[in-house]
Amino acid sequence: MSKTLFEKIAAREIPASIVYEDDKVVAFRDINPQAPTHILIVPRKPIQRIGQAQADDQQLLGYILLKAAEVAKLAGLAETGFRLVINNGRDGGETVPHLHCHILGGRPLAWPPG
Repeated sequence: MSKTLFEKIAAREIPASIVYEDDKVVAFRDINPQAPTHILIVPRKPIQRIGQAQADDQQLLGYILLKAAEVAKLAGLAETGFRLVINNGRDGGETVPHLHCHILGGRPLAWPPG
């Protein structure tokens, strides 16, 4: 199976505006931002989507959420607020089959979304 776009970004095979990385996750600016700040945080481990995560991914999933909050704070969103979004499947808005969390902020975000 070939690497996903996000695996290639994490491996630095494709350039991206990386704002944070460690041995478990990579966070980078979305190339089609939906808010003034739009960052994606992806696990280095390829998990196709949240609906296919397994019980042994539980610790990594929690880690992604905690790091997303940390990245949001680094991006200056902690005081005004931000939204975390995880899409699952075509109807959920997923366009890359690699689990990722959107960090959106920098403007008021309407509810309900979409």
